[in-house]
Amino acid sequence: MAGKLDCTQSDRLLINAPAAPVEETWMVAKVAIITGAGTGIGRAVAIALSQRSYRLVLVGRRTESLHETAAGLASTANLVISADVTDAAAVDALFDAVVTRFGRVDLLFNNAGINTRAVPVDELSVAEWREVMDVNLTGAFLCLRAAFRVMKAQRPQGGRIINNGSISAQSPRPHSMPYTASKHAISGLTKCAALDGRAFDIACGQIDIGNAATGLTAGMKEGVMQPDGARRSEPVMDVALVGETVAFMDSLPLEANVQFLTVMATKMPFIGRG
Repeated sequence: MAGKLDCTQSDRLLINAPAAPVEETWMVAKVAIITGAGTGIGRAVAIALSQRSYRLVLVGRRTESLHETAAGLASTANLVISADVTDAAAVDALFDAVVTRFGRVDLLFNNAGINTRAVPVDELSVAEWREVMDVNLTGAFLCLRAAFRVMKAQRPQGGRIINNGSISAQSPRPHSMPYTASKHAISGLTKCAALDGRAFDIACGQIDIGNAATGLTAGMKEGVMQPDGARRSEPVMDVALVGETVAFMDSLPLEANVQFLTVMATKMPFIGRG
């Protein structure tokens, strides 16, 4: 999909329609771009924001999953776009399409991410390492860069970027080096963006999530590897709570920012010594 921005026929018609005046768009509802919107956390955030009348741009690699997300939303004023976040041209085209349709971007939830095999580092291939870095870090950077371009130019100026970090940005799991390194890098990306965005009313924060119940965490109840090598079941929390948390972070005026926020299953082994 490199270099491509794919939409359904109805979405193409929306993108080619004249943009609404910026003032009118600003008064109607916020515009939010959600990457990785087809499943899990991205879908939960889309549901929470749609309940607050956001106009949403659902971005991901699988169009079918994105339309499944769109079908469950309270609002129908949404755009579904299949795009590869690792491709700079595709990301720039995505943001241009959103500006053409809605006039502005108020929120970017930088959520697209992948993991790789949980194996010792000497068994990992360079290709696996690069794939995780390309999606989790370079993809986040490209989306953030495009958001800065749009948010600096639009009037009223500014907006908010929320990066999905993970509690792996604070502490690793065994055999998770590519994923953990990418999430530590996201913390650096968040801090730099928060600093560089000050002059343009661009607020950048990070949400670190632990054990939200999604398809990716389904195996946690059966048991996951612990630092001592044992496999133990871990509690999870309703992923809808992540959506509510992101909505709260964006409910603040741009003069305030939740810089870092951790939301996790209360009894998961993270705080203390397990």
